Amino acid sequence: MTKTIPLIIGLAITAVLTLVLCTFIGPAGFGFVSTAPGAADIVGGIRLPRVLAAFFVGASLAVAGAAMQALFRNPMADPYILGTSSGGALGASLAIVFLGGFFVPIFAWIGAVVAILIVWSIAGRKGVISVETLLLTGIAVSFFFSALVSFLIAVAGQNVHQILFWLMGGFWNASSTDAMLAAALLIPAGALLFFMGRDLNALSLGEETAAHLGIDATRARWTVLGASTLLVAGAVSIAGSIGFIGLVTPHIVRMLLGPDNRVVIPASILAGGIILVIADTLARTFFSDLPVGIITAFIGAPFFIWLIYQRGETR
Repeated sequence: MTKTIPLIIGLAITAVLTLVLCTFIGPAGFGFVSTAPGAADIVGGIRLPRVLAAFFVGASLAVAGAAMQALFRNPMADPYILGTSSGGALGASLAIVFLGGFFVPIFAWIGAVVAILIVWSIAGRKGVISVETLLLTGIAVSFFFSALVSFLIAVAGQNVHQILFWLMGGFWNASSTDAMLAAALLIPAGALLFFMGRDLNALSLGEETAAHLGIDATRARWTVLGASTLLVAGAVSIAGSIGFIGLVTPHIVRMLLGPDNRVVIPASILAGGIILVIADTLARTFFSDLPVGIITAFIGAPFFIWLIYQRGETR
């Protein structure tokens, strides 16, 4: 615990510095002090909302991933494991093809929530939900929704590029409303998961152990799933499908701070926000506003392979 507090404080300071620096970094080249026409509008009206939205979305995905990995006792679990990403993609694709851009985030959120409700209803049809059944149902629903998205891409015509870009994830149209929405979801749901840290520690040891420690496993599972779904659905509706943040960030945090979820949860919030802000800044500054999901995959996939390799070496 002696090294935990300094590291958390260090992450918090790094988060603030990252937000400030990345707000003033961009392809237009404005620094902290600029007299160029429109500099204030670009920094305050475009970059700041985008940076804040990226931070809150990254934090949401990372903390949801940490909670899912603890709940399912599976280091490969990520925030999208129960079909929220594919559900959001289907909702967004339907809006792009049939309705127009205004409805995309609304339908993406609805699609993500519908996906998780379908998974819950199928997995819990006998009144008891096992972790294995939940995972398998989530995978099946994800594949089915992904097939529907592929069908829409095939018939989308001139809208196909919009669907593909949305699927790759990005913050091109991020607004102050998006940032406020992401923050409004993160604050209560993140706080709830933080206070569930002890329960997650117990559940990660198995439900029987959790029961012996006085933890109501069913209540804890539903609480964690509900909070995580709320976070992921909001993130998907704002930024599309952004991979690896929720998968890799909790591993980085555990390498630095250990497995205690009372520490992993708040640290993942800070680290996930930092990583996604930096990735999005790289995307818009050096890669002609490439979809940030491509940047996170380029960084996350090799890192995760290295983690798997290291895991194998220690056994």
